[in-house]
Amino acid sequence: MTHATPSRIQVVAHRGASEDAPEHTLAAYRKAIEDGADGLECDVRLTADGHLVLVHDRRVNRTSNGRGAVSALELADLAALDFGSWKDREESPDWDADPALTSVLTLERLLELVSDAGRPVSLAIETKHPTRWAGQVEERLLFLLKRFGLDTPPADGPHPVRVMSFSARSLHRVRAAAPTVPTVYLMQFITPRMRDGRLPAGVTIAGPGIRIVRNHPGYIRKLQVTGHSVHVWTVNEPEDVQLCADLGVEAIITNRPRQVLSQLGR
Repeated sequence: MTHATPSRIQVVAHRGASEDAPEHTLAAYRKAIEDGADGLECDVRLTADGHLVLVHDRRVNRTSNGRGAVSALELADLAALDFGSWKDREESPDWDADPALTSVLTLERLLELVSDAGRPVSLAIETKHPTRWAGQVEERLLFLLKRFGLDTPPADGPHPVRVMSFSARSLHRVRAAAPTVPTVYLMQFITPRMRDGRLPAGVTIAGPGIRIVRNHPGYIRKLQVTGHSVHVWTVNEPEDVQLCADLGVEAIITNRPRQVLSQLGR
């Protein structure tokens, strides 16, 4: 397997340019595209009325002025909340506090943004859902990808979308319904059954956290020897960027896309 060189490592904006603007907002994703990010990462959750919104946590308490579980709220309830003012403007002065840029963002709106970007921008979409929504998140996600023509790979390049999850079952649902959509198995720990570099059946991309990469660089080699690509999250510090570059990983997911691109000579 050919490992990526620094100039070929894909730089993916984690929840948008989330160091500079409130995560998962239009402001953060526009900033990431302006900064030159190769791709955008997002987490999707299903609302009570069946919309996929970009919210990481199960509850909205941390990133909005509201309270409650995303799955118990309708889109109109979420649209009434402020998802921007929690971000420290003194630390991150470059984002616009316009409510239109910091209200809840749907996956549909993000897909529209990518379609209008004027250049290829890939998407790394992580599925998140409570047990009672099992299967519905993936179903709605693949419906939207198909509507935007993103459910099949182009004839002349890589697939513009990959679906990520810590749940092998979620990835299995995606592969069963859309076999050509790449899937990424996210990892916080190395489980005994995966120490030899194996991933769940059909998954071709490993998604280890940066802690795994720091503590077990040899494991990254095992993944690569086994034929898997490696996409690492969340890589913010220069020494971690350099480690990933030295190991030849294919993608770096970061809150700081502009700085990482600069460090990689881009």
